[in-house]
Amino acid sequence: MADRLVVRGAREHNLKGVDIDIPRDSMVVFTGLSGSGKSSLAFDTIFAEGQRRYVESLSSYARMFLGQMDKPDVDFIDGLSPAVSIDQKSTNRNPRSTVGTITEIYDYLRLLFARAGTAHCPVCDAVIERQTPQQIVDQVLAMEEGLKFQVLAPVVRTRKGEFVDLFADLASQGFSRVQVDGEVYSLTEPPTLKKKIKHDIDVVVDRLQVKPSQRQRLTDSVETALGLADGVVALDFVSLDASDPNRVRRFSEKMACPNGHVLSVDELEPRSFSFNSPYGACPDCDGLGTRRVVDIDLLIPDKDAPVMQCVQPWNSSPNHKYFQKLIEGLATALGFDPETPFSELTKAQQNALINGSSDEVTVRYKNRYGRVRKWTAPFEGVLGYIDRKLEQTGSESQKDRLLQYTREDACKTCGGARLRPEILAVRISSTSHGELSIAGLSELSVNDAAEFLESLVLGKREEIIAGAVLKEINARLKFLLDVGLNYLTLNRSAGTLSGGEAQRIRLATQIGSGLAGVLYVLDEPSIGLHQRDNQRLIATLERLRDIGNTLIVVEHDEDTIRAADWLIDVGPKAGEYGGQIVYQGKPQGIIKCEESITGAYLSGRKVLGVPDDRRDIDPGRKLKVVGARENNLKDIDVEIPLGVLACITGVSGSGKSTLINQILAKVLGNELNRARNVPGRAKRVEGIENLDKLVQVDQSPIGRTPRSNPATYTGVFDKIRTLFAETSEAKVRGYKAGRFSFNVKGGRCEACQGDGTLKIEMNFLPDVYVPCEVCQGARYNRETLEVKYKGKNIAEVLDMPISEAAEFFEPITSIHRYLKTLTEVGLGYVRLGQSATTLSGGEVQRVKLASELQKRSNGRTIYILDEPTTGLHFEDIRKLMLVIQGLVDKGNSVIVIEHNLDVIKAADWIIDMGPEGGSGGGTVVAEGTPETVATVPGSYTGAFLKEVLGKQPA
Repeated sequence: MADRLVVRGAREHNLKGVDIDIPRDSMVVFTGLSGSGKSSLAFDTIFAEGQRRYVESLSSYARMFLGQMDKPDVDFIDGLSPAVSIDQKSTNRNPRSTVGTITEIYDYLRLLFARAGTAHCPVCDAVIERQTPQQIVDQVLAMEEGLKFQVLAPVVRTRKGEFVDLFADLASQGFSRVQVDGEVYSLTEPPTLKKKIKHDIDVVVDRLQVKPSQRQRLTDSVETALGLADGVVALDFVSLDASDPNRVRRFSEKMACPNGHVLSVDELEPRSFSFNSPYGACPDCDGLGTRRVVDIDLLIPDKDAPVMQCVQPWNSSPNHKYFQKLIEGLATALGFDPETPFSELTKAQQNALINGSSDEVTVRYKNRYGRVRKWTAPFEGVLGYIDRKLEQTGSESQKDRLLQYTREDACKTCGGARLRPEILAVRISSTSHGELSIAGLSELSVNDAAEFLESLVLGKREEIIAGAVLKEINARLKFLLDVGLNYLTLNRSAGTLSGGEAQRIRLATQIGSGLAGVLYVLDEPSIGLHQRDNQRLIATLERLRDIGNTLIVVEHDEDTIRAADWLIDVGPKAGEYGGQIVYQGKPQGIIKCEESITGAYLSGRKVLGVPDDRRDIDPGRKLKVVGARENNLKDIDVEIPLGVLACITGVSGSGKSTLINQILAKVLGNELNRARNVPGRAKRVEGIENLDKLVQVDQSPIGRTPRSNPATYTGVFDKIRTLFAETSEAKVRGYKAGRFSFNVKGGRCEACQGDGTLKIEMNFLPDVYVPCEVCQGARYNRETLEVKYKGKNIAEVLDMPISEAAEFFEPITSIHRYLKTLTEVGLGYVRLGQSATTLSGGEVQRVKLASELQKRSNGRTIYILDEPTTGLHFEDIRKLMLVIQGLVDKGNSVIVIEHNLDVIKAADWIIDMGPEGGSGGGTVVAEGTPETVATVPGSYTGAFLKEVLGKQPA
């Protein structure tokens, strides 16, 4: 049994007493329809038990902080190794987390730059070097013999003051002269300085000539000056002309500019290069790289509107009458009519309205007695008003209202690089990319960064120091390359990564750890990966297996299924109709399994076919993006036909999402849905007049809290609550619809405030959630649960799978049609009240799609979907494609960003981006029907399409 992982009687969620035997040190793929029970078996049973046993092995003191973990509903599990989960939901959304910090590459880069970087002055770019007194003396004595010079200690630089105490203190220490603003004075008669003028003061420590015999005296004087001026000494060579650039030379024991520019960094340490540390972070943006700035276009969206109505935050404010009086006062002071369009004001008048005016403005108003009163004050302007309110308000709703007029902009001090100017001036040189700072290196893609580090130009000392560090960095970069993430930049924010990208980064990190004897449980690592990179990912998984680990991979990808050592098919269907083992064994054997839907698709008995006819392209109905140059896009023009299913393809990082989500969708949202987006850089988008509405269905969460669920998002929950309120029992008790909400007092359980769980804060550990002991997770109080509709209370209804709920509410058309649509898009297995925070990105997207499908369409709607097949089995993709093709049949336009060849081959039109990812992408490689794209030599998508189209049955 030691060579197998044995599970007996697994009953978690919809599992029906499942028994499986998994060979250890193998790659085991769990497959089956969405909701069949794969994740329940892999994550909620096997991984959860592995984690629970690990916690049980800790001391009672440690367990006191971790809390009691529930045992999965399983008879027994034998042969379990320490378990590590690599899923899609544990992405770090901290704005300070980047690809570099997650992989620890940035930590090693900080060490590399601190020990082998060359520091420069951020003002004059002069090289900054630390020198010992001995080195300084040696440099001076190497100069022309006989040169006369003064040893100066620069004790004050550009500071205001009279410095009377300083002069007295220097005199008491035995010094006789000071140089103030270039003039030498005796300390017996020190100068009287103006208090409000900035001064430079140097102590004249000694006057010498360059002579070898003066070595000891020079050394003493240099050490004295260094002690006085905090590690800096200046030598004034009086023999040279005043205009000579080498007249004054500065030396430093610490970080100091030889030309006298003041630096705020004394020592270069690894922490100096961290944007999470006050020693390295840019002081203006605190290391975030961005600042929120007010956007004038959002403040005044209609420049042709009268001044009285053009300022959006004032116009929509409850105090709009007060602001109108304020504008009238400004108009009187500056001599313009408040009904004048904003665009017709002079530059000075526009500036005063936006930025404020120092001129006094008189505001006249009537008090409640009808008397005219007035008051006079400076006019702060719209920007000043918003900045002041954001600083003063304690109301989250008011803050949200004001923040809608702002946008994230790069910090002006650091240019978005997050670090202090002095740190950004520390550079390392390479033959491939020249000199780069740590921020410049972080802007490179993984591919380019590896190339840069391979061609470093280092001295002998630096080579010895950097050797071990470079070995660690290069190993981590190689792992990222192996999992198909060569296009990501090291400074890419973790919050912008897709679920698949984040998972593959964690996978690369695990490979780097070199652990053996571990059970890894992975959730669809191929998500978002182009077919070209699939083999590299599979090779990476096999390497993780070969060093002595067991891999359980929940996956729908055909290549990964075929590459498995052992295959477990869970089904036969989803939800209540799944939870059984349909097949377990070698992947080849599933083809003969008649009960397996997966086997039917792998054998070719079932296929996702190609449409008999592609829809005709109407040359008069199209969108055209002109001059797209955001991120890696190379100033491209792209035409997208309307009224058809258009598919945007290309390798990961080729520019698909940038073109569609960051440029096209944001422009369409502004024009059609009156959104306030800041689109990516492009000259213009043509053809918008052909559309009336944009529906963007992405994978962003449908709710920020566990209280959001499919029922609340689609609006079905309101109808269900109304239905319960109309039952005879509810009427007798006087319950209204609000009684059946878990968000308000009345019907909810007050012990957990309707959450069903209680959050226990663990201080230095993640919060732990435990079921509420009062309601046992039902969310409602006992009285509310006594009201039943067709034998079920509100908590039992919310706990139903959507497919079961659709049958339950079949007579109620207004509820049934929503639930039927959710079932049609493959979500029949999801529970009606399942927390939105537990849904995967693909599930969230399909909830949104189902909600949008219920809205009326006039045939002039454009739908934009971002990888809608995420997490879908072949059979679920078939159902989804029926829904999408149905949308297009009604005259609508659908744009899909997709890697799945079953979707791509069913499209009417393909736009293939590439050819590579990152800096190697950003152009259109091919466009046309799938058959056309399949013939284009430079298209990776075309090559795979050619193979797939060739397999289609005649």
